[in-house]
Amino acid sequence: MSGPEDDFDDAADFDGVDFDGDDHRFADEDGSDEEGDRRPSGAEGTGEVLDHENALIAHVLDQIRGSENPDVVPAQSTVAGFAEFLAVDAVLDKRWPESVMEPSLDRIRALMEALGEPQRGYPVVHVTGTNGKTSTARMVDAILTEIGLRTGRYTSPQLQRTTERINVDNRPITAERFVELYREVLPFVEIIDARMGQLSKFEVLTAMGFAAFADAPVEAAVIEVGLGGQWDATNVADASVAVIAPIGVDHVEYLGEDVLSIAREKAGIIKPGSVAVLAEQDPQVAELLLRRCVEVDAQVARAGSEFGVQERELAVGGQRLTLKGLGGVVDDIFLPLHGEHQASNAALALAAAEALVGAGPQQPIDPDVIRAAFASVQSPGRLERLASAGDGPTVFTDAAHNPHGARALAAALTADFRFERLVGVLAVLQDKDVRGILTELEPVLHEVVVTTNSSSRAMDADELGALASEVFGAQRVSVEPEFSRAVEEAKELAEEGGDSGVGVVITGSVVTAGEARTLFGREPA
Repeated sequence: MSGPEDDFDDAADFDGVDFDGDDHRFADEDGSDEEGDRRPSGAEGTGEVLDHENALIAHVLDQIRGSENPDVVPAQSTVAGFAEFLAVDAVLDKRWPESVMEPSLDRIRALMEALGEPQRGYPVVHVTGTNGKTSTARMVDAILTEIGLRTGRYTSPQLQRTTERINVDNRPITAERFVELYREVLPFVEIIDARMGQLSKFEVLTAMGFAAFADAPVEAAVIEVGLGGQWDATNVADASVAVIAPIGVDHVEYLGEDVLSIAREKAGIIKPGSVAVLAEQDPQVAELLLRRCVEVDAQVARAGSEFGVQERELAVGGQRLTLKGLGGVVDDIFLPLHGEHQASNAALALAAAEALVGAGPQQPIDPDVIRAAFASVQSPGRLERLASAGDGPTVFTDAAHNPHGARALAAALTADFRFERLVGVLAVLQDKDVRGILTELEPVLHEVVVTTNSSSRAMDADELGALASEVFGAQRVSVEPEFSRAVEEAKELAEEGGDSGVGVVITGSVVTAGEARTLFGREPA
């Protein structure tokens, strides 16, 4: 079992609706009993769950109606429907936290069996890795959609709203559909809760995703691993294609302290008879992954051999690529994302989509379909431009949350842009390699404003400031605990460099990127 690999948002604030009071904040609760069991000690019955949920709905309705933000309810939802979604999301947050992992798939397998094995109703592309998973999953989805398949996509964690995790037809499900899915799986969830111990939030959400895709029904699903691979709840799917994005060191408390231990965990998604699509890796990691493929008789497609990036040049709003896929070379591909790492993700995604549909030199995917798919790709929170130069500095946000991701961000900022002055806004989670993140960003940032985000796991701004001063030097570090004020301060510092060539990048966590999107008025996507 596991939860999302990057960051885990807290149930403290939903789109401007604050859950204050005694029983409204549940995320990251330990739920320990005296014997040290980290799961909540008992499963509530349906009546208790619904009573609690109804009380929450009433509370949320009051909050929404009294909110100063008239846009708190999405355009496609009613006030009552959105309140019900927020209440259900809060009830889910009372479950075992997503940030805890244990080596067992027993509960999620039992739940899938009770639901009729919905994960077996469609071919699956399963994506793992340390960084680049969500962007790669979005690209695979775009290609399969452009081919004409009806797709489902399950990614985690969300940037702003939990509905982002479950997509059908390349669009997030509505708040009302989220509630319907929860109602569908709840009776079966309660059976497993009672028999085997309480399921985690991530396990329930994973079941909801698989059920949504079976109900649609979809013709293919793209599933992103939450944490690791072998023991991740998504690994109940027998994927036709296993995609291994670049592997680095992260989540050492669950996956191991060295890259080989982490790679061994992630290799667990490669199933017998599948196709393994492998990004470029450390040589030892590549050898380990290839051994796994031999053990389970999986076919292999490797970056730099069977597929890869042949040419890359900068373009307005992104980059123009020539990619070698399993079906041949495709040129003149416009990708509206920045960074060499996204070009590599694009090659990985192309090979994965080709592997799923059986495309090859004798039967390639139409190049125009590939071009149209990549041109349509969006990856919110991944070096995403939130404001353009004109009324102030150019503002980006990026969800980099470990040194590997920070290195890719720094490389993209250096190679794809020419800033005379670039100021960072940094809010991180305390259980990350914060010094490593700071060290990777230091060469590209003139100054940094450290702050905090809404996660209960966020590092205190003063503590982060002290650490940043060791890396940057105290004269290049400002501390502002309030997030929105930190962004304003960074914009002012950037503007000291003049009217042009100045920028701000807001980064350090998926939570941070999500809050930046909300601050700048971006809708969940």
